[in-house]
Amino acid sequence: MSANELLSDLHRHGLVLRGVLRPGADDHWPALPSGEPARLWLVGAVGSSLWAPFSTSPEFHDGQGDPLDRWSRRMGEHWAQRLGGLALFPFGGPPHWPFQRWADRAEPLTPSPLGLRLHPQHGLWHAYRFALLLPERIAAPEAPDMPAVPAEKVAGKASAACATCPSLCVKACPVGAHDNGFDLLRCVAHLRTQEGQTCLQQGCQARAACPEGTGSRYLPDHAAFHMQAFAARYLRETD
Repeated sequence: MSANELLSDLHRHGLVLRGVLRPGADDHWPALPSGEPARLWLVGAVGSSLWAPFSTSPEFHDGQGDPLDRWSRRMGEHWAQRLGGLALFPFGGPPHWPFQRWADRAEPLTPSPLGLRLHPQHGLWHAYRFALLLPERIAAPEAPDMPAVPAEKVAGKASAACATCPSLCVKACPVGAHDNGFDLLRCVAHLRTQEGQTCLQQGCQARAACPEGTGSRYLPDHAAFHMQAFAARYLRETD
């Protein structure tokens, strides 16, 4: 499989290449089976690009837990095996790979008050599903959906949107769960109430209040899926 074939196959599954990184001094990537030098290809989604492929997948319909993580694992391991690399994931550790740090090197992101990274085009409506550690001999493509921003030039280019915004996202939370960091217990307690069903069925109101990247906002079913998955996890843990 060539790099262009990989991009085409990713696109068919609603995934996009978010950036390609060379190893840095603080990176401790695992060695490839071949022993070759490697680069890290960050793979994710923008908007609801993955929703149609994922929501028709076996993982979505089999009734087992963590369907999106299991689907992402199947996707990542498939391409890693075909290209002689390794797949790394932002879940299921240890090891716990620093996906946010990698994302900050790959794209001009900035932290938002909600803890999510703000993208200059997609706002808060994007995600990183896995990384492919691939042999360096596989040429990194210049793709329209991949910001070709060298890691060393990312610093200082983050969006100033949060700096000039009057914290609309924080104020939109009906129970002030983001007033001072993120109060998980307050959020979860709200989801147990009748009033919390709006968040549970329509997605996080704080995230939806961000005025950036509105064209990439998740489809209603997609937003509800993420909130319900969050609730299923944390309501169980706090019972």
